[in-house]
Amino acid sequence: MRWLLCLRLQVVKSNSMKRYERQIILPEIGITGQQKLAEARVLIIGMGGLGCPVLQNLAAAGVGTIGIVDGDVVDETNLHRQYLYTPTDIGKSKVVVAAEAVAKQNPNVEIISYPDYLSKHNCIDVVFDYKIIVDCSDNIAARYLINDVAVVKRIPMVYASIHKFEGQLSVFNYNNGSTYRCLFPENEQLETIPNCNDSGVLGVMSNVLGVMQANEVLKIILGIGEVLSGKMLLYNSLDNGFQDIEIQKNTNFNNKFKLVDRSVNGFDFLADDNSFIIDIRENYEEPKLDLENVKNVPLSELDNFLKDIDKSQKIILICQHGNRSGLAVDYLNKQGFTSVFHLQNGVESIEKN
Repeated sequence: MRWLLCLRLQVVKSNSMKRYERQIILPEIGITGQQKLAEARVLIIGMGGLGCPVLQNLAAAGVGTIGIVDGDVVDETNLHRQYLYTPTDIGKSKVVVAAEAVAKQNPNVEIISYPDYLSKHNCIDVVFDYKIIVDCSDNIAARYLINDVAVVKRIPMVYASIHKFEGQLSVFNYNNGSTYRCLFPENEQLETIPNCNDSGVLGVMSNVLGVMQANEVLKIILGIGEVLSGKMLLYNSLDNGFQDIEIQKNTNFNNKFKLVDRSVNGFDFLADDNSFIIDIRENYEEPKLDLENVKNVPLSELDNFLKDIDKSQKIILICQHGNRSGLAVDYLNKQGFTSVFHLQNGVESIEKN
């Protein structure tokens, strides 16, 4: 066995991987695992308190390609928790500074910077080539968008958030598991939840949760351990308390809208016998569209459902508010479909009772 160990070390050195020797000797990783890391493509949304430690740890581990997305600049108030930045960086683009800093840390890792906020207009283009999304954003609307594009792409979303001395962590859409919407059905009241700018945060908290996010990403890439899917980890730094809560994939929520007969007129433009009209909401979402020519295909199953469909076929997509269907239209256009439309405001365009 000694000759085999020597051979392995020679391979490591010949591939400039000596820096990873301490993790390569782990039986769960080895040369094969390190190669998986080198070939991985991970996108980090947000280069703030969570994004900085995620980027630093993934780069240090040898993740080959890391995209970083943020339209913000460094502010003095960031420095107590975002350790990639220094006082000389104030006023500079976060993604530019972060990319330069990490390039010095590990020049073998490719960092791709997107100096803009993720939006419904750019998300499909930005996310297109990545296999894992890490949600390091700090607002609810961004999380719904990240969740939905991850569902469209059928890739996992590694989520964390922090509030004062507490944090939560989960992995959504892993192997068709629960999504962010399963835990938090879309509700405008969620927008009133304060972020760390409003309520404050202990600087170390974002780094603790960011390291935990990086750990989940590495487990997904390497195929080791138990990925935090279908449950959420809650952490309280004041008493070092940890708690798991289960997440049911199809949690029911209260009916928010009620269809009335005359509202169906909003679908008059769909009256085309040659169209595929698809409701891409989950089966538990209300109100139901009790129309003969509407087929329910949840967003996560849409790609597979359409795999044998002629790409010139007229397709019309419907969701609750128009956000998911809009993302799906962009995605299908990228896949070569030429006649895809969606109901702009979704079921919301039907009159509320």
